[in-house]
Amino acid sequence: MLLSVAAVALSCALLIVTDSLFTGFIQTIESSVGSHLGDIVLEAPAGSLITDYDVLVDSLVKTNEVEAATAVLSSQGLLLTAPGKAKGVQVWGIELPRRLAVTPLQRSLLRQKTSPPEQVGFDVPGQPDVIGGIIGIGVAAGPDEVTDEYDMTAVKALIGSRMTLTTGSVIESKDAEGNEPAAPRLSRKVIRFSLADVAMTGVYDFDKSFVMLPLEALSQSLYPDQPVSANLVHIRLAPGADQDESLKVVQGVWRDFGKGRFDWYMFAQINSSKQMQAYMIREYKKQMGVLLLIFGLVSLGIILLVFCVFYLIVMTRRKDIGILKSCGLSSPSVAAMFVLFGAVVGIVGASAGVGLGWLIIRHINEIEHVIAAVFHIKLWKASTYMFTQIPNVMHWGSVLWVTLAGIGAAAAGSLIPAAAAARVKPVHTLQYE
Repeated sequence: MLLSVAAVALSCALLIVTDSLFTGFIQTIESSVGSHLGDIVLEAPAGSLITDYDVLVDSLVKTNEVEAATAVLSSQGLLLTAPGKAKGVQVWGIELPRRLAVTPLQRSLLRQKTSPPEQVGFDVPGQPDVIGGIIGIGVAAGPDEVTDEYDMTAVKALIGSRMTLTTGSVIESKDAEGNEPAAPRLSRKVIRFSLADVAMTGVYDFDKSFVMLPLEALSQSLYPDQPVSANLVHIRLAPGADQDESLKVVQGVWRDFGKGRFDWYMFAQINSSKQMQAYMIREYKKQMGVLLLIFGLVSLGIILLVFCVFYLIVMTRRKDIGILKSCGLSSPSVAAMFVLFGAVVGIVGASAGVGLGWLIIRHINEIEHVIAAVFHIKLWKASTYMFTQIPNVMHWGSVLWVTLAGIGAAAAGSLIPAAAAARVKPVHTLQYE
């Protein structure tokens, strides 16, 4: 009987852990993108720039739906952190005071994490007259292959060091006579800066490739003939704001701002962070559904196991069943007793499975660390799974259906033995057994 309870418990725990891990992974992707990009992203078409972005940001913040907004100038580049160490990076020009209101960037900084928000900046200790920059920890160093952890001492030692960023911008050039515009060409730019801080967001895609510089410095370097410009606006919605309605508000503010300023304003993209990840999230959910289906089919072995155990009980306890029926217990009552017994096995097993699943999910990172330390096998690598920590939040939405499925499977497995018990003839059984 304990074997049946254990089978139900393990099957329920397996389904709960699988559903919780996948759901947590999907939710972490959605929340991480929203945290680091904002709830809504306004993006100018390729090659276009947003000037007077201060006016746009102020107009957005004045609405009831928007809590904060910040401009970003995005580009690509090649970062030289030390002689012979070059890496392709995503370059962002940001305005730090507004950035901190939109994203939790300060919580990820190594040096300025505990500083007052108004003091967080690009200032480099001991180098007051240089351009400061912030890089992701994955740009500064690579994680250990076994532990997946960074050498924090070496990373912190880089703060203040000089780095060289090679980037560029696409500009329109004139023909030989200086009249008609010729084909656009790439203007190469070299920016030298000192490392002011290192960011460790816990999202590998951000940590491995992002370099952040002051927006004004990056804009003046890339577009020296233009006023300070951006090509992205990251927007944080007010608590409780409806996302669909907020999108319409942002679109209206942008239309009023861009009309008359930019010929291309109708081609700007305004999407929520969830919309930007919708395709990938949809695919992850498909994979989760397939995996749960496979594990669910495997867990149907509960029915067979309960059937075998209960049928063995019926065959070995025919005399006891005969005595019960001779005392007046009807056949339907005997059958109901076995079905109820199966349901009790399901209830106990499912309850144990919920508890076991909660323990595994709660301590999944500790379990993974122990496996890595004992067997030198890293099951969860940030470079593969995007995050430095395994999501360890129990998805209680799956507990109800898994529990009901476990109870139903145990009860279903007891149906045939219950029918066999109901057919036991007390006179024949007591006479010959």
